[in-house]
Amino acid sequence: MTTIELHHHGAVNGVTGSCHELAVGARSILLDCGLFQGTDAAGNASAQSLAIGFPIEPITAMVVSHVHIDHIGRIPHLLAAGFQGPILCSEPTARLLPVMLEDALKIGFTRNRSLIEPVLAVIRERTVALPYGEWHEVFAEDDASLSIRLQRAGHILGSAYVECEARAGEAHERIVYSGDLGAPGTPLIPAPEPPERCDRLILESTYGDRDHAHREDRREQLRGVIEGALANGGTVMIPAFSLGRTQELLYELEAIIHEAPEAPAASHNGQPVAWRELEIVVDSPLAANFTEHYRALKPFWDAEASALVREGRHPLSFEQLTVIDDHQDHLNAVEYLNDTGRPCVVLAGSGMCDGGRIVNYLKAMLGQDRNDVVFCGYQAQGTPGRDILRYGPEGGYVMLDGERCVIRAGVHRLTGYSAHAGQSDLVRFMEGIEEGPSEIRLVHGDPDAKQALARLLAARTQAQVLIPGEGG
Repeated sequence: MTTIELHHHGAVNGVTGSCHELAVGARSILLDCGLFQGTDAAGNASAQSLAIGFPIEPITAMVVSHVHIDHIGRIPHLLAAGFQGPILCSEPTARLLPVMLEDALKIGFTRNRSLIEPVLAVIRERTVALPYGEWHEVFAEDDASLSIRLQRAGHILGSAYVECEARAGEAHERIVYSGDLGAPGTPLIPAPEPPERCDRLILESTYGDRDHAHREDRREQLRGVIEGALANGGTVMIPAFSLGRTQELLYELEAIIHEAPEAPAASHNGQPVAWRELEIVVDSPLAANFTEHYRALKPFWDAEASALVREGRHPLSFEQLTVIDDHQDHLNAVEYLNDTGRPCVVLAGSGMCDGGRIVNYLKAMLGQDRNDVVFCGYQAQGTPGRDILRYGPEGGYVMLDGERCVIRAGVHRLTGYSAHAGQSDLVRFMEGIEEGPSEIRLVHGDPDAKQALARLLAARTQAQVLIPGEGG
């Protein structure tokens, strides 16, 4: 009997390692192939090797929802295991995918260009860019067929949720994979619109147990946190994901400066420092690279951002912005800010403080109460970012590069800047489907978040709500 089945190979016991297989008859497609991070990685040793823990022979193609590493990081592993099919994604994602994977290969494997470039060449050759909103036939046989359609997910530039039209014998289903959904009002990115029909929904649940601050509130929260943190001088350190969060924060900081350039943002040596005089530093070559790509992809910006450009504004390239590329310049900046206490806002990767240049800033500055750390994104269990959030308010410590670092700096959390939909957004997405699903599978969430969302969905819909286990 020819069947349509779903198998989950990641993002079922936590929020990383997204990887889901849709089997239609004898053939299948892979929906993302991401890396495990934090404590998720401890239980998935195969994510740290070239081995893929599931058969790849049936996999005809893979679909990339977006280019965050927890959704694409195992693609080189998949290629090494012998995957021969196309990599299907949106047009912006096709441009961003090699950039993100090049960085991942440098960090996880080697910096030898002669070894990295052949992998990137294969990825570029296999990548097929699909326009939003248009059906694409993946395969069609006598007893089985599958087509997909990408729709805007509102998470980061190029992100998509995937509609899958599957037929196997007498069975015919519309299966929707959410990828990561964004919150309404996310800077630069159009908000997601629900599909018109869905039989089975694979839904992320990162923030299934909570909501975020509204768009109109979070900019003021950002302004207030920075002004409060800089009242005594020092540095505001923002661990930022290179793609998505960095660009959104720059957009908001430009707006704050534009709205009140003469308003005091900080104090230095007893003198006020106006917002127009405050330096904003992006200390991340990868983030700077992605910001350049964001500028080049203006046709995919939302209406609000496009209108600012027509007015002559430059939300991702403004006068107060300094970009640090060279590693020695980075080390010099850490030393200079640490020695002088000059007010400054630094955005540096990585977003969960588990590597990247933010670690050097934290090691140098966490022990001083004149400095502050502002988290604007999710911190997975087992990451230094989660530990700073947990133990910082108690005057505790965090381990960075094997060193015990006491936390005396202020620690702040701005949930309004999450790139993920909140609980109400997830429910609205599901309820917005005119012909709603009979089955909802919750993935990409910690257990408490999934359970909370499952209870709410069960009360709001007639659909069966499932929480899959690894491999099932």
